Amino acid sequence: MQVKRIALYLARRGIVLFLTVVAAVYVTILIANMGGYVDEIIKSEVLFRVSTSVYQNPAYRGLNETALKKLVTELYENEIKRLGFDQPFFIRSFNYLADALTLNLGRALFLSSDSGSRNVRIILMERLPNTVLLFTTTQLILFFIGLFGGLYLSRKYGSRTDKIVSLLAPFSALPGWFYGLFLIIIFASVLRILPYGGMVDIPPPTDRFEYALSVLRHMILPIMSWLIAYSFFNIYTRRTFFLIFSKEDFVEVAKAKGLPEDLVRRRYILRPTLPPIVTDLSLTLIASWTGAVITETVFNWPGVGRLFYEAAALFDTPVIVGLVVIYAYLLAITVFVLELVYAILDPRIRIGVS
Repeated sequence: MQVKRIALYLARRGIVLFLTVVAAVYVTILIANMGGYVDEIIKSEVLFRVSTSVYQNPAYRGLNETALKKLVTELYENEIKRLGFDQPFFIRSFNYLADALTLNLGRALFLSSDSGSRNVRIILMERLPNTVLLFTTTQLILFFIGLFGGLYLSRKYGSRTDKIVSLLAPFSALPGWFYGLFLIIIFASVLRILPYGGMVDIPPPTDRFEYALSVLRHMILPIMSWLIAYSFFNIYTRRTFFLIFSKEDFVEVAKAKGLPEDLVRRRYILRPTLPPIVTDLSLTLIASWTGAVITETVFNWPGVGRLFYEAAALFDTPVIVGLVVIYAYLLAITVFVLELVYAILDPRIRIGVS
């Protein structure tokens, strides 16, 4: 009976999450295409490209104007049919949805990978590792700074250190890229000890060790910018979170029993907070895979965030939809797994009980 209830619960959650992904992807398709307006822009660009190629081709100079227009029309209609734009946008939107959900991401309209491919999947796979390297590293550092810093401050409530962190927490009101601009001016422009941006020196070092050191040097400024912006706020948030749990009745009872402080903190404060902590870590790591649009642009980091900016600027709909699809699937899978993790970490949660 318990296994059947768990299976039914997981099936329901899986269906709900999948429908959420479908809705999110379809809305993205509508927005990215502006209800079909972007397709009209693309059609105009196709007509211009075909017309230019015909009128500037020496082989067609002997044709009169009527013949040239007829040729342009034929070539244009063939190209529109090849792109699938001969169907109404409403029908094409569901074709786009089916392709996106099956990860048939198609070809980019304007962007290409470093190897020259316009396959959206290749473009994404080329940029994603760069973003994971930078922002997953950054988010992990921020997470552990917040976790251990908050746990430490929860024991030092009202101390000078606690007051300093509380005073510096509003620094997070400004985004990381804002501090990044000042770091570039100081360390790259004035002191000239760190690079302005990019991912590796130009030309790239041929030795693997030197190449890795070059990448690490280029990671310093963007990581520093986010640590300055968000470390104190993370510590302050965790500290407040742990303080709230430290006032629970079961914690007071444990203290009254004379249990060691480390045991109370580990078993009665840290353990009950694990579900939200694991949730925060999981969602933060998945979100880090999308990069940060402005930060990657400021530091010229060739990641997914900068790719999203480039795709949006060029109205490259397949790339935008591909980015959203990958993130939607990752987020749905993460939430699905967290449902099981909750039941393991927190005995107060029972699967299948509403």
